[in-house]
Amino acid sequence: MTKCFEDNKKATELVLRIVLEKPDMKVEKVQTQYSMKNIKGRSLRLDIYATDSRGRKYNIEIQRDEKGAGARRARYNSSLIDSDILPAGFEVENLAETYVVFITESDVIGGNKPIYHIDRYIKETEEYFNDGSHIIYVNASYRDDTDLGKLMHDFSVSEPDDMIFKELADAANYFKKDKEGIRSMCKAMEEMITDFVTDEKKMAAVRMLERGKLTREEIAEYLDLPLSVIRELEEQVR
Repeated sequence: MTKCFEDNKKATELVLRIVLEKPDMKVEKVQTQYSMKNIKGRSLRLDIYATDSRGRKYNIEIQRDEKGAGARRARYNSSLIDSDILPAGFEVENLAETYVVFITESDVIGGNKPIYHIDRYIKETEEYFNDGSHIIYVNASYRDDTDLGKLMHDFSVSEPDDMIFKELADAANYFKKDKEGIRSMCKAMEEMITDFVTDEKKMAAVRMLERGKLTREEIAEYLDLPLSVIRELEEQVR
């Protein structure tokens, strides 16, 4: 899915137009596996990160595991996007409007609805707070004849010929059947495995640093990580 949306404005536009019910929105930029860091250096990798013609920011997360789509994860994604898009010296009031969209395999919220919109509001007046921050959960198990139901159908099938929307079918077909697309997919899988192994090593290094029984040099040698990486992790642990 990440490869299908990589630099693919049409596919990203399709998803956002349907989810947000904004048929005229235009995506200007889309990136996949976009990395962000907070002020303490902790990183977050967004599945899809897009910007529309009005400067609004969109994070689309495609989750099969409910643990990766919790309320606090959505809050963290939203806050990190805010810190990423506000350059030093700019007024906070100029923050762009943001949307964090979780497309989950099951009904994470549990309300038996196809889609859930979460916005802050004032309890006493029952009015929207209107801070420009939006969180949306889409239940991918939902099926019907609406565009949203058809879109969730396309997200659940593996064969391009079974997909309804051409924007998604064309991308899936390229990475599954075209020689160049298959080669690109294999390379992406290799990189993903390498990143996973590195992340696992970093997590192990953090646990070792917290226990304090080994020196930085010993941890670096044991896990085959650069000493500079161990020093950076040590700063985060403090």
